[in-house]
Formats: sequence, structure tokens, C-alpha cells
Amino acid sequence: MMAGLAGVGAAIGALGRYGSSQFVTKLTGTYWPLATLLINWLGSLLLGLLTGWHAEYTLTVVLGTGVLGGFTTYSTFSHEFVMLVDQRRWGAAMSYLLLSVVGGLGLAGLGFYLGITYGG
Repeated sequence: MMAGLAGVGAAIGALGRYGSSQFVTKLTGTYWPLATLLINWLGSLLLGLLTGWHAEYTLTVVLGTGVLGGFTTYSTFSHEFVMLVDQRRWGAAMSYLLLSVVGGLGLAGLGFYLGITYGG
């Protein structure tokens, strides 16, 4: 049952990622992978919030593993980083790497703090 709930959540998250990515890319273009960065930042913040909130197990499976697991994307981040390196766009590659990792960790920490502080 939990696997089914996580799967439904993942489908919802993947659809959200696709729509969000299309929206941001339409606004900003494809020169720099801003859509994936923003999606992963938002997912990091929300997962940190969920974790800090100490949500019950079923909610964590559906939202954390499912929705946010389907929404965020390490594989696309990795692919886009490799493509920037392949294009020898060193500054873009390094800024994308640092913003993704440091920003994601920072936002997860902020979310965790907010979850503990305001989650009850």
C-alpha cells in the first residue's frame, strides 16, 4: 500500500516538475538550467520543512518520497552539469554546481528550522 501511495505521489510530483520546468524555460530560455535549479531548491526547502515538522509516516511517504521525490531531479541536475562542462562553459558549470549544492543544503536547513519552529 505504501509503495502505491508513493507512486501516486511521484506521478503528481513529476507532472509538477514538467509543468514548472516548461513555465520557467518559457520565461527564461534554455541557456542556463534555471528551471531545474529552482525546482530542486523548492523541493529541498519543502522536504526540510516536512522533516522538521516531524510529519507522520504516511504523510512523509506520500509527500516526501512520492511528491517531492518525483518533483526534484538529481539526474537532470547531473546531466545539465555535464552538458555545461562538455560545452566548456566552466563558469556556468561551477556556478550551477555550487548554487545547486550549497543552495539546496541551505534551503533544506531553513525548511527544517521552520518546520521545528512553526510546525508544532
